[in-house]
Amino acid sequence: MKTSRTQVWAENLGDWSWPGRGGAAAEVLPPPWVPAFPPRREPVLAPPAAPASWQRRRRLVLGMILGALLAACAALALNGQLELLLGLRSSAPALKTTTARGAAPQPLPTLLSTSHDAAGSSIDTASYSAPALAGTGSFLVYLPPGFASTTRHYPTLYLLHGNNQPADAFLQIGLQDALDRLIARHEIPPLIAVMIQGGRGANNWRNQGRRRYETYVLEVQELVDRMLPTVAHRDARAIAGDSMGGYGAMNIALGNPFRFGVVESWLGFFNGLEGKLRADRPVLRQMGLHAFLYGGESDQIADPSENAPFAAALRRSGASARSAVYPGDHSLETLQAHLSRMLMFAGGSLSAAR
Repeated sequence: MKTSRTQVWAENLGDWSWPGRGGAAAEVLPPPWVPAFPPRREPVLAPPAAPASWQRRRRLVLGMILGALLAACAALALNGQLELLLGLRSSAPALKTTTARGAAPQPLPTLLSTSHDAAGSSIDTASYSAPALAGTGSFLVYLPPGFASTTRHYPTLYLLHGNNQPADAFLQIGLQDALDRLIARHEIPPLIAVMIQGGRGANNWRNQGRRRYETYVLEVQELVDRMLPTVAHRDARAIAGDSMGGYGAMNIALGNPFRFGVVESWLGFFNGLEGKLRADRPVLRQMGLHAFLYGGESDQIADPSENAPFAAALRRSGASARSAVYPGDHSLETLQAHLSRMLMFAGGSLSAAR
């Protein structure tokens, strides 16, 4: 029997120094290229006065040039490019929305309540005409206890199911009860969980022809940020999934590093993601990423030995990543056995990121 191992990596900021730290302040001297006395400047002879008519023409030309510059600056400001030219904008680019520029925003679907529990949380559902699917998209939403009576904003966990599973598979393994319990014990912050309904077959939550499942996930994320009081920031968004959804979560997180700050793969796989990870290194080293990957010891579908090497590759690229192999096979029972642990990691990472 294999021994379960969990790899943990923590960043060490190391020593730092401050000028003059630990001793008396040193005398600050000018650099050697600065002369002791300013050089003597001879007065500059004024140029001969120009004719009045020429001066009027010059003022007219200068006024036309100044007017053109002001008009150009106004146009750049309207397009959001002036700050970029002046170096005032943050190094993180704005999110690329899934709606074409200039198009009307996607109409907001209506959330319909399906159930409430004794703890005070609820499960709502929504469906809408999804451009990314050229058809109907839908999702379930977990709203935490006290949601209706507060004005707070919540971090969000997005969940992607496995091949041929329904979105409510997460509810079948006890997601609502687990979140209620962990929130009540203050082990995780109150959060919103969104269970997205994908299509049938092994689409791996990727864009395929007319059905663009990766774009669909981003489309839902944008709708949820408009519909609900979320903390609309990457560090307040987590994405996780099981099996095919584990691959989809990692693929989408690495393909959209400015959208998600936390990612988890449950019984997932990582085929072909090395290129995206290499491309993300500058972003991950600057902004970080919290990741947890785990496999089942007896899993015959997703090789559990892939988790530790990919977690190590994430760490080399700047992420804070852990991996584990737990007892169990490729089944909902294995997910259920470790669900609370995974929710604690996601909730704790979201809490630390706020």
